[in-house]
Amino acid sequence: MKIAIGADHGGYRLKEELASFIRSLGHEIEDVGCDCEQSVDYPDYALPVCERVKSGKAERGILVCGTGIGMSIAANKTAGIRCALVHDTFSAKATREHNDTNVLAMGERVIGPGLAQEIVRIWLETPFSEEQRHVGRIGKVMKLEENASSPSTVI
Repeated sequence: MKIAIGADHGGYRLKEELASFIRSLGHEIEDVGCDCEQSVDYPDYALPVCERVKSGKAERGILVCGTGIGMSIAANKTAGIRCALVHDTFSAKATREHNDTNVLAMGERVIGPGLAQEIVRIWLETPFSEEQRHVGRIGKVMKLEENASSPSTVI
């Protein structure tokens, strides 16, 4: 699987560790940065990851910042992206099985590298359940995206 990965300064160290770990699992990594601990803006790294996932150049994306919150907010502004902020293994599995998430966000200042690796492993290995109830719910979310991008009529 090809994984796009990006981080801001607050997630740079964890991104580096996760990239090595993901390669060890046999996946290909496309690292969009950042490559330093100097302050940068998280949307500048969330967008390239999401664009790669949306276009099919990457099958999934992983984003890391200090808390994961900023990255997940930025990612979810991109149509076609279903990003989950995850800091536990149960949610990593559930978000793939039930929500078919294509981007994972985590916070370097929230969890350690061992737990982050286990979350990534579970998230990458867990397939979408394809249960009709989940398919229907994702369809409704996609409809919300369509409605949000349509011009509003003021009455």
